[in-house]
Amino acid sequence: MAIRYWLGVVQHDHVLRGVAGGFAQVNHGARAPLELMGAADGFVFYSPRESYPDGEPLKQFTAVGRLADADVYQATQGMQPGAGQRRNASADFVAWRRRVDWDHDAVATPIRPLLSSLDFTRDKPDWGYQLRAGLIELTRHDFELIREQMRPSSAREREGELRHRAQHASAGFGARLR
Repeated sequence: MAIRYWLGVVQHDHVLRGVAGGFAQVNHGARAPLELMGAADGFVFYSPRESYPDGEPLKQFTAVGRLADADVYQATQGMQPGAGQRRNASADFVAWRRRVDWDHDAVATPIRPLLSSLDFTRDKPDWGYQLRAGLIELTRHDFELIREQMRPSSAREREGELRHRAQHASAGFGARLR
């Protein structure tokens, strides 16, 4: 079966749990979207916010990896109550997940600079609407571009370019004041 590429839309705090646990979970733990995926498929998380429901806007790609195997499995979310612990409302929630080999060196990357380059956003002023589905299939081009931008060396180059622009902008501003 051919390798496919996916983008899951999840708030950043949930992405961090998934990366730490080596899994991906989408659409509130639904099984059906995960069954579309195959072993070795590429996977990217996009986080519109830091946390749900009222977290600060983020709008970044926050994790990238490859599906580790073909298994879809269930896991209880949250902590199970034990002696002296209060019952966690999510302890009864059983979600479907996929194992992912995450790139732990990846650096969160803003989507804005990539809007004109990505197939799923280029020439689409309402590109965000499709993300409401929680999971979309990406082209190989989009996956590779996002993965490249999330590499630490790419992030350092972007930071250097931004510093360079800021220095030139402030130098030009100072020259105009004289």
